[in-house]
Amino acid sequence: MSEKNEQLKAPLSILLVFIFAIIFSAIFSAGVTADEIVHDFKNPSFSGVGTSAHYLTVENQEKSRRDEIRDDIESALKAAEREADNTTLAKFIRNLESRIYAQLSKQLVDNMFGNEEASLFGQFALEGNDIRYERIQECKEDGVCTEIIRLTIIDEEG
Repeated sequence: MSEKNEQLKAPLSILLVFIFAIIFSAIFSAGVTADEIVHDFKNPSFSGVGTSAHYLTVENQEKSRRDEIRDDIESALKAAEREADNTTLAKFIRNLESRIYAQLSKQLVDNMFGNEEASLFGQFALEGNDIRYERIQECKEDGVCTEIIRLTIIDEEG
């Protein structure tokens, strides 16, 4: 009989372990709740939530970058222009032009307003512009006459 007892003990121990597992799971699963697993994309391009705000943000970033690049190019061009204007040769040419224009201006004023050597009319070209002057007498109805100078400047386009 002891052999039979041994044979009954093995299925009985399995049955006891099985019953204990059921009781254990019943006790501890009473407080367990489950919910549906939900996955949401955080990127609005995938989820659609806040998509318009996301697109506006991206567009603003792209526009800011384009504006920054354009401003950098403009500032580099202006810096190159300033550097070219500040060379010794450019300064010399500006100074020479200024002196030549001052001398031309003095000669023109002497020709127009000089008392004894004043010319009655004259004409010259300066950088494509035609400049004419003439001294004329303008008389009013009361017989008083004044000498005036009429200066006409015609640009390259007429």
